[in-house]
Amino acid sequence: SPFLPTRLARLGFPTVLYKIKCAIQEKFALNGLFKRGDIMLGGTFIKNFKTIPFELSVFQRAQTMIFAIEEINRDESFLPNISLGYRLYDNCNSLPMGLRATVSLISSLSDTFTENNCNEVPPVLAIVGDPISSHSIASSRILSLFRVPMVSYFSTCSCLSNRKEFPTFFRTIPNDDFQVKAMVEIIKYYKWTWVGAVGTDDDYGQNALKALHEQVKMFGCISFSETIPRFNDKSKVEQIITIIKQSSAKVIVAFASEAELLTLVKEVVRQNITGRQWIASESWSTSSLLATKENFRSFGGTIGIAIRRVQIPGLENFFFQVQPKFDPNNNLLIQFWETLFECRFPENVTQNNSSLVVSKVCTGLEDIKSTKSGYTDTSDMRAVYNVYKAVYAIAHALHDLMSCKEGSGPFTNRHCADIKNLQPWQLSFLKHFTLINFTNKLGEKITFDENGDPPAVYDIVNWQLDADGSVKIKNIGLFDESAGVGKELDLNKESIFWNPTFGSSVCSNSCLPGTRKATRKGEPVCCFDCISCAEGEISSETDSIECIKCPSDFWSNSPRNQCILKDIEFLSYEDVMGIALSTTALSGSALSFIIFIVFFHYRNTPVVKANNSELSFLLLVSLALCFLCSLCFIGKPTSLNCMLRHVVFGISFVLAISCILVKTIVVIMAFKATLPGNNMMKWFGVAQQRTTVFLFTVIQAIICLIWLSLSPPVPNKNSKYQNGKIIFECDIGSTAGFTCLLGYIGFLACVCFAIAFLARNLPDTFNEAKFITFSMLIFCTVWITFIPAYISSPGKHTVAVEVFAILASSFGLLFAIFAPKSVSFWSRDSFGSGVSEARCRRLCSLFLSMQSRFCFSMGVLLARSCLLLGIIIEFTFNTEVP
Repeated sequence: SPFLPTRLARLGFPTVLYKIKCAIQEKFALNGLFKRGDIMLGGTFIKNFKTIPFELSVFQRAQTMIFAIEEINRDESFLPNISLGYRLYDNCNSLPMGLRATVSLISSLSDTFTENNCNEVPPVLAIVGDPISSHSIASSRILSLFRVPMVSYFSTCSCLSNRKEFPTFFRTIPNDDFQVKAMVEIIKYYKWTWVGAVGTDDDYGQNALKALHEQVKMFGCISFSETIPRFNDKSKVEQIITIIKQSSAKVIVAFASEAELLTLVKEVVRQNITGRQWIASESWSTSSLLATKENFRSFGGTIGIAIRRVQIPGLENFFFQVQPKFDPNNNLLIQFWETLFECRFPENVTQNNSSLVVSKVCTGLEDIKSTKSGYTDTSDMRAVYNVYKAVYAIAHALHDLMSCKEGSGPFTNRHCADIKNLQPWQLSFLKHFTLINFTNKLGEKITFDENGDPPAVYDIVNWQLDADGSVKIKNIGLFDESAGVGKELDLNKESIFWNPTFGSSVCSNSCLPGTRKATRKGEPVCCFDCISCAEGEISSETDSIECIKCPSDFWSNSPRNQCILKDIEFLSYEDVMGIALSTTALSGSALSFIIFIVFFHYRNTPVVKANNSELSFLLLVSLALCFLCSLCFIGKPTSLNCMLRHVVFGISFVLAISCILVKTIVVIMAFKATLPGNNMMKWFGVAQQRTTVFLFTVIQAIICLIWLSLSPPVPNKNSKYQNGKIIFECDIGSTAGFTCLLGYIGFLACVCFAIAFLARNLPDTFNEAKFITFSMLIFCTVWITFIPAYISSPGKHTVAVEVFAILASSFGLLFAIFAPKSVSFWSRDSFGSGVSEARCRRLCSLFLSMQSRFCFSMGVLLARSCLLLGIIIEFTFNTEVP
């Protein structure tokens, strides 16, 4: 290298080591194009027409660089008095040849060099190329040693953005990270979560696959990721085909050049694999070699990322002005001409192989416009625009250096560069991307970021069938990374052609609101089952990972996608049940007052007197209170009625049973007192009867007072038994207090029942003992049956059962005790005074006998009704009995 002596001197090596005359041992046999200028630019392109005939189209790229250089030279205001020259080499699509081309570009043009020519102007100041990422990686490592800038027009590997490893590398095509991002945006837009991927076995393919994995895993899964062999490995290609056929992923992303993908495409078409949506990288999305009618059945509808297509004024005419030259430095022109017209120049046959049979002789006068080839097809010039921008970026860097004013330069002591003796490392001024900021003749703003990358703008293309049966590559949208988050992708959905056999690409369909995703064991996260949310939980979004529990006052609706306010349930006066029970309670209370009036009217008759009129009146009042207390159980619970309902209920029933108990004791003592010498009634007179009733009632009042003081009943919203409803009820507070209240009532009832049962056979027509026995039987049966019915009844029906028990037991007491007396009044009034007293007694005895049976039957009926009501409620609401 001509820079080696200078670098050795800077490192402190003795002068003797490099004050020698060096000779080039051998020159590489490279095909190229050349034109001398004041400042030389280098270029590497793929133009090996002999081995890859279809690469005729890439000759456009070399010609575009020449066109841009000549356009700059013609502009007198741009780089005045400076002419640009070029030296372009063919890298033969081979890494070794690409490295040879790079080394040749930075080497001396002379066969020998000494110390005197070590400070000459270098062969090239910057290089445009290489088009292949793996070539650019290798070449940039060499060029960075000498700080020679390389501006690539087609190398997209994101690894080249590493400024520490590649400090002098720049490009006019966005890196693969942006390309992958554009692809991922398309995949996300159509909600494809199950994707396959293939990539070439090089830095370009592997880095792109890695970036794809990183971005797709945020919302989906990669079903398979396979490497396309660089050489024609048939077994590996067949393995990839088998995986594609077996996979349920219908979207396949491919990172490869058209040459490397060709074998795989042919095999896909041969095996008639359809129903796949291919996503093409920019390296093959616009390939006319692959986008053919033969491949359309399998690859029709392919969506690809493409470099922006721009028409450069004057470029098409420039392509048609190419003329062959027999110049060793421009031997590519001869090869191009012979390949394009399928002929041979006589001079070229003699120089290369005189034994070669020539079917057609080239004259150099052939008309390029009359041919149809990749070179003459200017309908889809995308990569050439990147070449054009690369040349102008270098030229603007040179122009900025040329415009530098001494004392304000970017170099040591603020010096400026000598444009006549410019060194490549000085051109690294290009890395100050904020200074490379210009708008070209086509109106596009050209800039580089701190990594040497341009703004990411892509065309989105779609393979469609044209009217003439050919495949056209149509623009269907744009990806502009600078548009802002969420606005980068702009698709014209109406103009997209889809492969008719393609559906969707998901491992599992999305879980609708009201369900959650449950990952299948041993499978990727994109493969899942949809499980309905449990009661009381919802999911309001598609593909929810978990269900959200509703707040305590809310419940899930039927689709499980919304929390709705729970129904508040209580026994109200508007309910049919509430109306029926309140009407019955008022009827019972009214009936009690009517009997009270009747008894008061007949207060002087023997029937009333014989049955202790004062206790009878008190009993009727207490029964009226028993009926009325049931109204406290109906209606919206409040703190006041929660306390009143149980207090009034407990005291009313104790008062009633105390009266019955005292009446029973009086009956027994009355009969005992009729025996000679027995004066028992004087110990249990009216005062003692009142005191007994009062004491029994006061005990219940004390129980209620203690209960209310320690833990009173309070309103409570209960959702424990019915999740979908809030039961607005009275919480009894203290279970012990409520148990004592009921237990005391039950104790008095049992004592009363026992005493009445013992006295049931005492003589006398007006003996109440047997009726008290039946009334207590009814009372006890109802309240014993009440317990399981109360426990098993849900919601407002719990209160309804309690009210029903109160009303049933109250009616039992009222009818069993006071019906016989009412019959006596009726019989006396009906038969009049003419009827003998004996006959009246017989009629009453007959009716009372019938009423005894009626009372017994009524007791059994009421008991069975309570039990039946509890069973109906239990089965209706599917509530288990604890």
